[in-house]
Amino acid sequence: MGTSNSNTTRRKPLVGLGIVAAIIVLVAVVFSVLPKGFKTSHEDIGSGISAVVFVYDPNLAVSNSQTEQMNEARGALGDDVAFLIARIGTPEGDQFIGKYQARPAEVLLFEPAGKLVKRQYALMNANELMRWVK
Repeated sequence: MGTSNSNTTRRKPLVGLGIVAAIIVLVAVVFSVLPKGFKTSHEDIGSGISAVVFVYDPNLAVSNSQTEQMNEARGALGDDVAFLIARIGTPEGDQFIGKYQARPAEVLLFEPAGKLVKRQYALMNANELMRWVK
């Protein structure tokens, strides 16, 4: 009887460690598949690479769809293009919107030197975005 009690006592810490390890692995997997966030600052415009800026309005359903397409394009293009957000209702976003007279759900393309060269309303799919910046 005393032996089975001591075996149970020894197993409890191992079971707890196993549960903690499983939770850590699960959290790591979840964070690895989440899309990378977009910068809301705009200092990358004119930094030597093209920049795509999306005017994000959280009240428009197209905003989530457009960011999904931008994530896909960013995955294919890598660090050759900066993908940025100008979020309506934030100081940085409102300043950008005022400076470029941008509208909600509009996508703007800046050449590497920082000149605004194209603008178009969302929804642009990933392939369109990739062709747009080339």
